[in-house]
Amino acid sequence: MSASIEVRNVCKSFGGLRAVDNCSLTLRAGSITGLIGPNGAGKTTLFNMLAGAFAPDSGAILLDGEDVTGLPADRLFHKGLARTFQIAHEFSRMTALENLMVVPPAQAGENLFSAWLRPARVREQESKVRARAMEVLDFLRLSHVMNEPAGNLSGGQKKLLELGRTMMTEARVVLLDEIAAGVNRTLLKDLTAAIRRLNEERGYTFFVIEHDMDFIAELCDPVIVMARGAVMREGHIDDLRNDPEVIEAYFGGAPRHAPAPCPGGAREARP
Repeated sequence: MSASIEVRNVCKSFGGLRAVDNCSLTLRAGSITGLIGPNGAGKTTLFNMLAGAFAPDSGAILLDGEDVTGLPADRLFHKGLARTFQIAHEFSRMTALENLMVVPPAQAGENLFSAWLRPARVREQESKVRARAMEVLDFLRLSHVMNEPAGNLSGGQKKLLELGRTMMTEARVVLLDEIAAGVNRTLLKDLTAAIRRLNEERGYTFFVIEHDMDFIAELCDPVIVMARGAVMREGHIDDLRNDPEVIEAYFGGAPRHAPAPCPGGAREARP
């Protein structure tokens, strides 16, 4: 079951730098929404707040109408929000299959007493988790590397494995942080197809940071443009590509309409 996200006037500063500045946006449940913008626009900071890496200084984040502002990543994970990273975070010495099998939480084998006193239960659950992991590998066309140490996989295969880890949970919203970066064109087609199938067949809501405009154009509608910590535009990628202010922002210009100051403090001076 997919879920929506609403960001309301979120701010985040690091010392004297306002990274996210009164940012508001809505992700429609069941959508694949793109997030683009120049380097330093605040995209990754926004993702980190949505994923629970740190809390905003002010504002609110709602997941399906529930206020989840400042909740840590583990609690958001249990609520169905997962993320991938620009640089894959695989367990390099474990096989691709094992990387997926460790994902589901609260497995009986993690408890020492269960392992000693209820070995049959542990084996039964492990068998189910293994079967699920095999299905995910097959879905992602990675079955041929199931027994390969994850550290030996190509960059594209690691990105597919990252996506697979979200499939081992009851994910409803998945944040994809530059998932196409470093992926060759052949594997990128597999990655695109997998994201689309997860969206259409399983109802995943995706939020995608990406610099590959062809990838964004193929998958995402709508697309949100961030500049200087705030939402600048939202719309179809074809319209945004021809928007003079979006073009200006990508080449280092500032948006003509600056956002209002964040509550609780004066706005920093900017060069």
